[in-house]
Amino acid sequence: MAASKQPTSSPGSALMLSAAVGAIAGAAGLALWLLSKAEHRRRAQQQLSMLRFSLLGSGGAPFQAEGLHDAKLQARVQELNKAIDEVRRQLEELKIQP
Repeated sequence: MAASKQPTSSPGSALMLSAAVGAIAGAAGLALWLLSKAEHRRRAQQQLSMLRFSLLGSGGAPFQAEGLHDAKLQARVQELNKAIDEVRRQLEELKIQP
């Protein structure tokens, strides 16, 4: 009986094949993870824009600080508006005079 020799793979080629399969599997896993993160970011951005739109549509102002409704601030704004009106009136009077 003649013994038939079967080709055996060397340990080095098996290691290379294992490393290649591992690299491909790792790259695929990384790609899936990156895609899921991008989708999560897109959904969060979409929800935030919808929230802002709904707040603007309802007359609410998003992210306003409580200090903006202070009476001192409102008084200062009215004072500045009066000063602007006075300057505008003076400029209009200068245009009329020859």
